[in-house]
Amino acid sequence: MSKLFFCIAFLLALSTSAQTSKELIGKWQLVKWTKNGKEKNIQERFKTDQIFQVFKENGDFESVIGEESHKAKWKLSDDNSHLTIISVILPVEFTINSFDSQKRVITNTQVGTFEYKKVSE
Repeated sequence: MSKLFFCIAFLLALSTSAQTSKELIGKWQLVKWTKNGKEKNIQERFKTDQIFQVFKENGDFESVIGEESHKAKWKLSDDNSHLTIISVILPVEFTINSFDSQKRVITNTQVGTFEYKKVSE
């Protein structure tokens, strides 16, 4: 359960500065994780650096950590400042620090700040 929460929270990270859900659609790879001002070792924590968030137009979401995958739903706030990932019964909200077509940075007070880069599928 803890791994699932981390996976969802990790993949929920989204950043927006006047961007819309259209730019969010696609596959994003986690490249940096910071918590309490300290950079965390992604490879050490997850035993892989292949950590992705996949956003689809219909609101479907997939969190991928190595060979493991978790399905959820996503929702962007009306003002594009918050991203919510909803898994079964647990919504996780992220504040969008920055977001463009190639990079996004999101923060959740419990799990930290995540930087993602967009990748080709």
